Amino acid sequence: MQTDNKHFFKRLLKFLGPGFLITIGFIDPGNWATNIAGGSEFRYGLLWVITLSTLMLILIQNMSARLGIATGKSLAVNIHERFSKPTSAVIGVTIVAACAATDVAELLGGAIGFKLLFGFPLWLGALLTVIIEVFFIVTQRYHRLERIILAFLGIIAISYLIELFIVKPEWSSVVPAMVIPNITRDNIYIAIAMLGAVVMPHNIFLHSNVIQSRKWGETIQDKKKLSKFARTDTILAMGAGWAVNSAMIIVAAAVFYEHGMIVDSLQQASDTLRPLAGNLASFLFALALLAAGISSSTTSSMAEVNVVTAFLGKPEDPRTFLYRISTFVTAIPSFLIILFEMNTFKILIFSQVILSIQLPFTLIPLLILCRRKNVMGELRSGKIEYPLAIIVSGIIIALNAYLLYTTIF
Repeated sequence: MQTDNKHFFKRLLKFLGPGFLITIGFIDPGNWATNIAGGSEFRYGLLWVITLSTLMLILIQNMSARLGIATGKSLAVNIHERFSKPTSAVIGVTIVAACAATDVAELLGGAIGFKLLFGFPLWLGALLTVIIEVFFIVTQRYHRLERIILAFLGIIAISYLIELFIVKPEWSSVVPAMVIPNITRDNIYIAIAMLGAVVMPHNIFLHSNVIQSRKWGETIQDKKKLSKFARTDTILAMGAGWAVNSAMIIVAAAVFYEHGMIVDSLQQASDTLRPLAGNLASFLFALALLAAGISSSTTSSMAEVNVVTAFLGKPEDPRTFLYRISTFVTAIPSFLIILFEMNTFKILIFSQVILSIQLPFTLIPLLILCRRKNVMGELRSGKIEYPLAIIVSGIIIALNAYLLYTTIF
């Protein structure tokens, strides 16, 4: 029995990776903006959003990974092949728009990180971030790229762990806020942005694609074993993301809220940390932000390449012109925002709202595909998972509707 467990964990360690690529996507600079805004304005009151969003994420990302395992194709390819052309076109347009919104957050985060650490102008920081991400994608083998992303994740996690020790939060208030919902007209906008920053459409598409690097056989038994490893990988990775996102809110609440400061820029967050929590906290903030910008922009571009090529019915071939241009084409709006010197912090938060609004266009096709016997075979969603997924989608749609209502009225 002990030998079997040892063998299982050995194989699990070889498998771990795809889920952590997804995790880096939802601790991106967009999360930083929403988490800092939420913590500085509402203290610990929105921590429950991170908990709820992460639980939703575990369910949805596991379904996406299993779709990739069952079909050997990404979600984007499945939609292109199995839905009508008009439906596929609408979904394709919305997910590309979401990818552009994602790039706004990723590249701005990288640009701000370069500025905080090295004093570079934002346009140069954004350009360097794009160059680095394209280099990683075009020149690195997949597993080497995985290790690079995991190293960035480690930098972010360690930085925030140290900051938690520095700021000394009020844990007796933190723990209840993680599980007790609190939603009002005042915090709904930030809550929706936080939801969109965690349950990200491009990550759902990405997971179904990168999971295919773990093909260990084509029989149904092999696929079932692979699905178990994918579920464990997803739970561990999403749990790590929950911890980092929660830490962001806790640090913002302990430092900014307690001193009566509502933060409206990442630059301000770094500058304010220095006198309130020390130079080390400010340095770690900038270092982690740069790591988040570069790593999340890399995984975002991986998703964009898959989405663009799949919905155009083209192969995902690194040697083609379409593949290479797809790695940076959605970054163009980010450069325009920087060049016209728009309010980057508000745009970061708004970009996450766009992701949340797009989510139904991703979730509904995923649910339909995962329930079809002719698509999933024995791996299709069961009587527990499928209703839960419907409830999750319903919650997201309801929250979006409430956001629109409070915005209009």
